[in-house]
Amino acid sequence: MQNKLISRILIVAAPITVAYSVLALIASSTPQSADLHSVQRLLPPPRKCSVWTIAGDYAYTIEGTLLISPTVTLPIHGISLGHYDGKGNKTQLDHVVVNGQEPQEEWISGSGTYTVDENCTGSQEVFIDGNPNPIRSHFIIANGGREIREVIDANAVTAVGVKVE
Repeated sequence: MQNKLISRILIVAAPITVAYSVLALIASSTPQSADLHSVQRLLPPPRKCSVWTIAGDYAYTIEGTLLISPTVTLPIHGISLGHYDGKGNKTQLDHVVVNGQEPQEEWISGSGTYTVDENCTGSQEVFIDGNPNPIRSHFIIANGGREIREVIDANAVTAVGVKVE
């Protein structure tokens, strides 16, 4: 009876002993002098963005659906060349095809303003020539400022801009 009890204890104790041994080996292989603050000093500082982060030209691809009314939607596809001046001003040229129809003008220009938050999110408002209503959008700056991912407010349209180098 006593042998069975010892066998049961060993069956339970053996895996626990192995687990603690592995943990002890891992802990002993970690440098003991490194604390959290010294490790953080070795890491690069968190990225902070500003209007200057996206200064320059970006080639955009535009895709989505214009929401004309609850029952009328139109597919939209286009390209755009946007210029950010690094001071909060933007100009752009667009070639946009709506519902498969070629635009009346080959290229339509627009201009407006943009803001960028330190966390690399931002928004913009652009007035397209001939349209009194601004196009508002929100974006995220990616790849260290080499890419902008954008969604147009009030429609189901997205755009991705890649830095022109």
